[in-house]
Amino acid sequence: MAYDAAAIAAYFDALGLSEWERFDRTLGDRVSLAMHTALLERYVRPRHRILEVGAGPGRFTELLHGLGSRVVVADLSARQLELNREAARGRGFASSVEAWHQLDICDLGPFDATSFDGVVAFGGPFSYVFERRDTALAECVRVLRPGGYLLLSVMSLWGTLHRHRAAVRDMPRAAIRTIIATGDLTAETDPTSKHYCHMYRATELRTFLKKEGLTVEQLSASSALTTGVENEFITAPEQWEALLEYEAVACVEPGYLDAGTHLLAAVRRDSLAA
Repeated sequence: MAYDAAAIAAYFDALGLSEWERFDRTLGDRVSLAMHTALLERYVRPRHRILEVGAGPGRFTELLHGLGSRVVVADLSARQLELNREAARGRGFASSVEAWHQLDICDLGPFDATSFDGVVAFGGPFSYVFERRDTALAECVRVLRPGGYLLLSVMSLWGTLHRHRAAVRDMPRAAIRTIIATGDLTAETDPTSKHYCHMYRATELRTFLKKEGLTVEQLSASSALTTGVENEFITAPEQWEALLEYEAVACVEPGYLDAGTHLLAAVRRDSLAA
């Protein structure tokens, strides 16, 4: 399937605020938010200038504000940018946002080379660009200073199939075989869905990110022990802290990398050669 920027923008326009709420629905979603947050906390420093691509309504923009960074917000969806602005004003993180841009991750032309300390692309921008993913990666690296980090997450093939195993059970076997072989969720493989994306295996993502001048410093799952846990919630703080401790260890285990709905990566730009 070819990348269709207009269709992706329309899809996220229609999702509206549910993009903010999706991290609160299940225990696994809450763990995923915590693992994404931990990646930001590990690599983002105060006063870092961060480009957040595919920023959505601002869930991670607010976290970047809390880490003391300066953020340039970008999204393909006009509606998501509008919601991000509203959240920034209403929740008090507008002071950390330099600007909002409606743009495509495959064309970061408004920004100079090496102008950001970090690029954040959470939620799957690299899953939506299909055959243009090399272009998207090159653009993110171009605007990143040497020594800076690209922090990204993409949809995971096996973790997604595991979470949605009830829907998988009812789909034609030929369609599932195609999805497993290609990683692509398209109108042909699932005519009932408008969510078209490429879902990665961990080995595929690592290979994709291994470019000259880049180092993959971290690869992990967004959740491991709690993927697909829909109805269980933990309210006791000590139990929550313990669960996150166990998840943090499990998510980087090679055998668990494909377990989460998303794969997370931290990639360092080593030199101007990339």
